[in-house]
Amino acid sequence: MSLDGYVAGPNMTEEKPFGDISPLLLHRWQFDEPENNKEERAYLRSVAGAYIMGRNMYGPAGPEYDKSWKGWWGEEPPYHAPVFVLTHRSREPVLMKGTTFNFVTDGIEAALQQAKAAATDKPVLIAGGANTVNQYLAAGLIDELWLHIAPVTISEGPKLFKNVPDLKMEPIECRTTKLVTHIKYKILSH
Repeated sequence: MSLDGYVAGPNMTEEKPFGDISPLLLHRWQFDEPENNKEERAYLRSVAGAYIMGRNMYGPAGPEYDKSWKGWWGEEPPYHAPVFVLTHRSREPVLMKGTTFNFVTDGIEAALQQAKAAATDKPVLIAGGANTVNQYLAAGLIDELWLHIAPVTISEGPKLFKNVPDLKMEPIECRTTKLVTHIKYKILSH
């Protein structure tokens, strides 16, 4: 996310998954610091039993629903665990190399219950986007919040913490490079 809390720019489309900003603005650290990115991805893979994401993070929203769409990530998504996609339109699961995308139409609690069952003894990670994370924060369903903060501002787009009640958090881990600061917070109260 940017320093001012945005996770993408406005006007996201299939051609512009990060909206009207360069993908490098927020995610340059993943490309210019491959050793850090490799470590971060390996860590997440070792920790995550399942993921939850919103429909916009899986693919572009809009009135047309293209059931042939398989997400932004190509043939081998980075998750390597079951992913539960919050959506209003049902769809059969999409199986890809190392990842199965499951589509959940009955809300955040149902998605969390399904993800927990799939994760067995590992944590469920809420991958995003902002609206999905905000829903889980507002419902008090997140224990730890992991932020990847790029040293830039964007000024508009999907924003983290929008319509989320005040939270009290304690930093429990922090790592920084020139391009990103990774902070893990324990949520103390909602």
